[in-house]
Amino acid sequence: MSARATLYRGGRIFDGVRLHEGAALRTEAGRVTALGPEAEERGGDIVDLNGDILSPGYVDLQVNGGGGVLFNAEPTVDGLACMAAAHRSLGATSILPTLITDTPDKTRAAIAATKAAIAAGVPGIAGLHLEGPHLSVARKGAHEAALVRPMEATGIALLVAAAQDLPALKMTLAPESVTTAQVRELTAAGVVVSLGHTDADFDTCMTYAEAGASCVTHLFNAMSQLGNREPGLVGAALAAPGLNAGLIADGIHVHPQVIRAAWAAKRGPGRIFLVSDSMSPAGTDQTEFELTGRMISRRDGRLTLADGTLAGADLDLTTALRVLTGKADVPLEQALAAATSVPAGVVGLTGVGRLRIGDAADLIRIAGDLSSVAVLD
Repeated sequence: MSARATLYRGGRIFDGVRLHEGAALRTEAGRVTALGPEAEERGGDIVDLNGDILSPGYVDLQVNGGGGVLFNAEPTVDGLACMAAAHRSLGATSILPTLITDTPDKTRAAIAATKAAIAAGVPGIAGLHLEGPHLSVARKGAHEAALVRPMEATGIALLVAAAQDLPALKMTLAPESVTTAQVRELTAAGVVVSLGHTDADFDTCMTYAEAGASCVTHLFNAMSQLGNREPGLVGAALAAPGLNAGLIADGIHVHPQVIRAAWAAKRGPGRIFLVSDSMSPAGTDQTEFELTGRMISRRDGRLTLADGTLAGADLDLTTALRVLTGKADVPLEQALAAATSVPAGVVGLTGVGRLRIGDAADLIRIAGDLSSVAVLD
């Protein structure tokens, strides 16, 4: 990163919370030094944004693969570096690599690889997301049913230790396989507990939120639905102030008008945030890949098993922004926050997702029409 001062102007600047019109941002030695009129006064090498949006890099909390690598197949430092580089090219400069339901040995390998990658300074690896194996078979989606299992004491100990060693550890689990006492133990240790892949009813989900669960995984997908007499996990996600909810905004997993309704209905301070739920094809032209011995096809923006079951998403967060703003009528400022500061806050990451004086200048340039994105090194 150059030590020379750089002045970005001529476009809109999003600081993680607010979208500034006609403002300028100054960086020096890789850090933000000024935002607003002061930036213009202090000067620097000028970069004309030509109407584009300057933003903190995206923060993606659900990344199963990328660059031709699936984390379950290659839980190594090299595999993580490949994934992170692929998502960086798509604007996500901080990711949680996500291991879906697998064996205990694979879980241990994923934790070890993530710790090693962070220790080695692999850019973009911000922690770990374990999606399973403690789920409901009834709502398993593309997860392998034979590997779904209840949480046991040895698993708790492994997770508690990992939470102490990682900047962020998120875990998707279902009430069918985990007790409220176990949730309390996990959250006390710093694990971000997310409810998902569950058929639990509304009251049960609210009880688990009271026990410490603070998130919901891919809202509307692989969970009990919102009904007129039973609100399910969808209803709990929208009603519980303490629950945040990840959303796959590709227009396939959730209809844009359902997104619009959910956005309006969500009770705060919990927020809805964007995830890609991407698999190994992200950042490549790969058309098929293998997941726990089953072939996944990539076609027309969908990733599916042979029976048509959705298996992750073929999505980047710039595309998700277009769906949110263009089809679901979400204001641009809120959409940008859902890809940056909100997910960072959900798992307690600091120094990313925001542009604040003194913070690292983790910058991306988004085309004014949201058609493309570039990372500014």
